[in-house]
Amino acid sequence: MTNSRSPLLPNRHPQKDLFVCDIVDAVPKGDMASMEHPVFTLSTKPDMKPRRYQNGENFIEVSPSRNGLATVHDRDVLIYCISQCMAALNEGRTVSRTLRFKAHELLVATNRQASGQGYKLLKDALRRLQGTQIETNIRQGGKEYFRVFGLIESAEIVRETRDGRMQDVEITLSDWVFDAIENNHVLTLNKEYFFLRKPLERRLYELARKHCGSQPKWKCGIELLRDKCGSGSTTKEFRRLLGKIIEDDAVHDHMPDYLMSIEGDNVVFRPKAAEAVVALPFQALRFKNLETHDEARRLAPGWDVYALESEWRSWVHDKAIDVKDADKHFLAFCKKRGAYRY
Repeated sequence: MTNSRSPLLPNRHPQKDLFVCDIVDAVPKGDMASMEHPVFTLSTKPDMKPRRYQNGENFIEVSPSRNGLATVHDRDVLIYCISQCMAALNEGRTVSRTLRFKAHELLVATNRQASGQGYKLLKDALRRLQGTQIETNIRQGGKEYFRVFGLIESAEIVRETRDGRMQDVEITLSDWVFDAIENNHVLTLNKEYFFLRKPLERRLYELARKHCGSQPKWKCGIELLRDKCGSGSTTKEFRRLLGKIIEDDAVHDHMPDYLMSIEGDNVVFRPKAAEAVVALPFQALRFKNLETHDEARRLAPGWDVYALESEWRSWVHDKAIDVKDADKHFLAFCKKRGAYRY
């Protein structure tokens, strides 16, 4: 008998406060390095087991604190912080490693519980993110690391209500995460990511987003995929878990953007539809010429070139257009808009 229960988490905040809509609706983004490598544990119970992942010359070692390793669901906090920073940069604002925000806004944006239990779980996540130690030589934003660091440097609850609920939270990101932000070494995630219930489903989506992107397909051996996911299961059990997710997706279509199939000893990922492919990384859209905006004004007189740039970026990302030369592509867009005006 087919299980009719949805594998997705419920929408915990269907009626969002209009005052915070712009904040919570920032496009979710994750850093590429932790999408590629198994930094976060799939376990929902305290995971005290250190791990090492080796891929050629690159390695990453992850060690727990007394609170255990940071989990895939703890990653929500980093995604929120990265998303807010990237939204600010795209609006021309400066950002720093230290962010202050309302805890409620993070909980709403990431579809987490906003109850007393939800705030307690957020505190636990902050502890694990700060305590989990990383040692790696993986380059993030052009830098190579041979040192130990946490995923966040520190976290502080600036204000707390009498019943224990956080109001203001201040987080200082690690250099590793902030380097990814400064160098646009991030990828856009589908907002449905926050509705995936199983940690393995979230991890599979991250890997598909990183490796498949807008390509027709990405193939990975089952054993290698298991290692990339950070799963401690046997190959046989991992294949069974994959099969269950594939079966559920065939019934509920709950996995964002990508289809999976097991073909022999490989797992093949394919985009579900061309329009479902999420955005290209922002580094592909960086202008090289200082005169680009001046030329845009000439080509589209009377238009706000920064509004045009925002519209162009959204269009490129929504359609997953492969932009070879950002300056030329944007100017061609402006030229067409200038022609429409007359």
